Amino acid sequence: QVQLVESGGGLVQPGGSLRLSCAASGSIFSINFMGWYRQAPGKERESVAVITSGGQTNYADSVKGRFTISRDNAKNTVYLQMNSLKPEDTAVYYCNIKTRFEGVEYWGQGTQVTVSS
Repeated sequence: QVQLVESGGGLVQPGGSLRLSCAASGSIFSINFMGWYRQAPGKERESVAVITSGGQTNYADSVKGRFTISRDNAKNTVYLQMNSLKPEDTAVYYCNIKTRFEGVEYWGQGTQVTVSS
């Protein structure tokens, strides 16, 4: 059984930093994309950052220059370094893994990030 365990969320002041981690356990074959999504209250879930198996990255415009996504393929782990956090970054953050098999993907349980003074 595949399980994604996220950690690193919490409460931080505006301008602060957090680092999210998502470790996958169980048998996952042919991991392709790894990414982070977020959902704020009353809003739809949106893509924040994605990284391919080859290390190519893509970011939402709202986080470019502030967030950095990385992955450790040997550990099946994806990270999100978040700097210069703003109150509008407040949301539940979910990690996502997409395999090369169509329709096969996994989600983490979500971790709360709150940016407030």
